[in-house]
Amino acid sequence: MREFDITIVGLGPAGGTLSNLLAMHGFSILILDREKSFYPLPRAVHFDDEIMRVFQTIGITKEFLRHTIINKGTKFVNSKDKVILDWPRPKKITDNGWYPSYRFHQPDLEKQLRKKLKNHKRVFIEQNSEVKKIINTKNYVDISYLNIINHKKYNVRSKYLVGCDGANSITRKQMKTKMDNLGFTQKWAVVDLILKKKKNNLPDRTIQYSNPKQPATYCRNVGRRRRWEFAIKKNQSDKKVLSENYIWNFLKPWLNKSEAIIERKTIYQFKSAIARKWYKGRVFIVGDAAHLMPPFMGQGMCAGIRDASNLAWKIATCLRFKHNDTFLKTYQTERSQNVKEYIETTMRMGEFVNAVESIQITDNIRSDNKGIKSMQSIKPKMGKGLGFIKDKNRGKIFPQFKLNKSKSLDENFSKKGILILSSEIRNKISKNYPFINTKKFKKLSTYLKNINSKAILVRPDRFILGSANSNHEINSLLKKYSTILR
Repeated sequence: MREFDITIVGLGPAGGTLSNLLAMHGFSILILDREKSFYPLPRAVHFDDEIMRVFQTIGITKEFLRHTIINKGTKFVNSKDKVILDWPRPKKITDNGWYPSYRFHQPDLEKQLRKKLKNHKRVFIEQNSEVKKIINTKNYVDISYLNIINHKKYNVRSKYLVGCDGANSITRKQMKTKMDNLGFTQKWAVVDLILKKKKNNLPDRTIQYSNPKQPATYCRNVGRRRRWEFAIKKNQSDKKVLSENYIWNFLKPWLNKSEAIIERKTIYQFKSAIARKWYKGRVFIVGDAAHLMPPFMGQGMCAGIRDASNLAWKIATCLRFKHNDTFLKTYQTERSQNVKEYIETTMRMGEFVNAVESIQITDNIRSDNKGIKSMQSIKPKMGKGLGFIKDKNRGKIFPQFKLNKSKSLDENFSKKGILILSSEIRNKISKNYPFINTKKFKKLSTYLKNINSKAILVRPDRFILGSANSNHEINSLLKKYSTILR
């Protein structure tokens, strides 16, 4: 029986990201994917600065950036084409070191993730492979899978298994955990088109049409790609809605049949749901396997990649030292509350798109002197987990600092955490711990002062694990979490 450190089920964006983050440590990884290759048509079309920073960690941003555009934001308009809510995404570099919002074509991302995996000799990808059985034991996971082309059965053993296998996750079913419906279920049509030539009168940003007769969304995507999504009424058949006549009749206000070709048309059941249990023993679920949300904020794929970033370094720590169930449990406690807030905000946004204009989407809404409301992006807090809950800095994103024009501090801790000490405290810390002295970097020194700290311990996923103002406080953190520095 072949043995691996980790088996990952599913090679979409979440699975590809998780695989790359773990492969950086040199672990042996088996990836099982049911499809013969990546899906060549559009699916996810948006990600944000936090996700681009994860892609930077993996090392794919240089090539992938060429296939992206900066997203300018979203406007909500009513049936009279009046703007009722504006959600701008300023072209300004954030604390994560990137622009707040990007548009992309999912196959371009999946190509980059798979290309990067080829650099890792201990990563094995088996396509056309369907998981049949998962046996979860105290010290390992046994997996049985079938090659759906030649019908051969295989058995492998792994120290951990992670299901990144989507909404119909076989991993979640094998864990016997249920999804809790959070209350939003709607059927929408999604139509992706490629313009035959440049069409300047189409909006250069996302438009949410809050129209009670036909709620709809328009997305300005990469190159000449454009997307329209629209709600399907209960008495409408899927066949009729996806017919050429219906689609082109719907698109009349924007373009005609001679101006674009339909690349993809499909029906989605938009849902809001979250799994009760994200792990069982040495088996975990990530992304759509663990949670589902409507697409109105473009956070579905982002949430899965955040899951992967949170879980990857925790599994890596357990593989490098020893299995720690208490440590791994923090994956769900930290991520579930964060993703639930995204789901609930997206649900309220969906109600707003359905012309329930009395809905307050978030607390981050302001009105200008003309009465037009504007919305700011939300950044939900990390749930309870590692670190001390009373620490006000725990769970905050640690900004990306440039050491010089070409080098970022992020490069110093792509695989492990980092300890940052001010001059006032550094001489009192044991020399056993590698650290960065803020005396050499004025920006870091200023940052510590701004967050009222003299020392911080930063996790490999770029969140602050804890902050301290005394020798006793930092030693308490290090006593409990020093393994992340090694």
